[in-house]
Amino acid sequence: MNAMYMRSFLAAVAFLCAVTPCALAQTKKASAESPKMAPYFEVDPFWPKPLPNHWVTGSTVGLSVDASDNVWTVHRPESVEANFKAADLTVADAVDPESRAYAPGPINPTDPIGVCCKTAPPVLVYDPAGKLLKSWGGKGEGYDWPDSNHGITVDHHNNVWLAGMGEKDTQILKFSADGKFLRQIGAHGVRTGSNDLKNFWKPTKIFADAQANEVYVSDGYGNRRVVVLDADSGAYKRHWGAYGGKPDDAKLPPYNPSSPLSKQFSTVHCVVVSTDGLVYVCDRVNDRIQVFRKDGTFLREMLIDPKTYRSGSVWDIAVSSDPQQTYLYVANGVDQKINVLLRSTLEVLTSFGDGGRQPGQFFGVHNLATDSKGNLYAAETYTGARVQRFIFKGIRPVAELLKGVPWPKER
Repeated sequence: MNAMYMRSFLAAVAFLCAVTPCALAQTKKASAESPKMAPYFEVDPFWPKPLPNHWVTGSTVGLSVDASDNVWTVHRPESVEANFKAADLTVADAVDPESRAYAPGPINPTDPIGVCCKTAPPVLVYDPAGKLLKSWGGKGEGYDWPDSNHGITVDHHNNVWLAGMGEKDTQILKFSADGKFLRQIGAHGVRTGSNDLKNFWKPTKIFADAQANEVYVSDGYGNRRVVVLDADSGAYKRHWGAYGGKPDDAKLPPYNPSSPLSKQFSTVHCVVVSTDGLVYVCDRVNDRIQVFRKDGTFLREMLIDPKTYRSGSVWDIAVSSDPQQTYLYVANGVDQKINVLLRSTLEVLTSFGDGGRQPGQFFGVHNLATDSKGNLYAAETYTGARVQRFIFKGIRPVAELLKGVPWPKER
């Protein structure tokens, strides 16, 4: 190396030594000051449109969005209170003809006691604008309709899967989009525990994995496992419990955040598979999400709102609709909010919602789903008994950990 190049080389080294620490410090400072980013939503108080026929819904315990962005729900008709379904009740149901509270004269025992309201069919389908497209469901020939509906999923073939959590609900059902019965897996009222290869017990939800043509069943309120089936034949393929181990049905102590983490699932309330092949399981009463590979290999877990007792904090999970599925939306039906998590770390970035009956508030936020535009839908159980839409407004810096009711900025 000649003298000129040597002088240039030494000058360059001196310059780098002088500026690099400063540049690194500035980079670290900028990184530390960069705000966390998260999806931002506003409730749509005009969605869905009113139902026809004086119809009302009961506990809304299932939610799915199909490839056309139609929104599917399933509710529990039997949970509609008597005071809310006068058109379904007759005089014979509700009036004592001998009572002196009524004027003398003939009473037709088959007359309805009023005009409003009637219980809607279990399965309701709304178009993206919120108009009811169709409805169906209930008991029929050749299958055992659930004693207590719980969960609805529209798969990649536009077929509809249903689960139930009644005491004898040990089956799942598959229908066409128009309600034609296709298949029942499991015999109603027959079960042998969490390692039964033919039956379920109080399954909660089904997720369809289009890439592998499989369906995942969170099973559930009775059993303590995830079950994977072939999406076409319904044939059993594999199952696992917490940490990827063999599930055990031995009685568990009540959840206590101060105790060691349970080696078994408590309430397997949902299962979701991301496009990069990760399986997310809601262990609801244990306040945690567990993450697996598709073969059941355990990867990690995260506690969410770990001081939530009773029904727990992880009721359902939906993935954001961006190609990377950057975020997870997690329903907490005890605290009446939706947590927004960074999927890569499971860190809670922000939350929104509050308890109440107004738009943007919740009573038993139970199921979540996203559409192709990034909008988020939430179904409510108990007497919340509805579905709401939250309009995606983009990715914004996180201003507060709990946003509260995401009311529109403009009216």
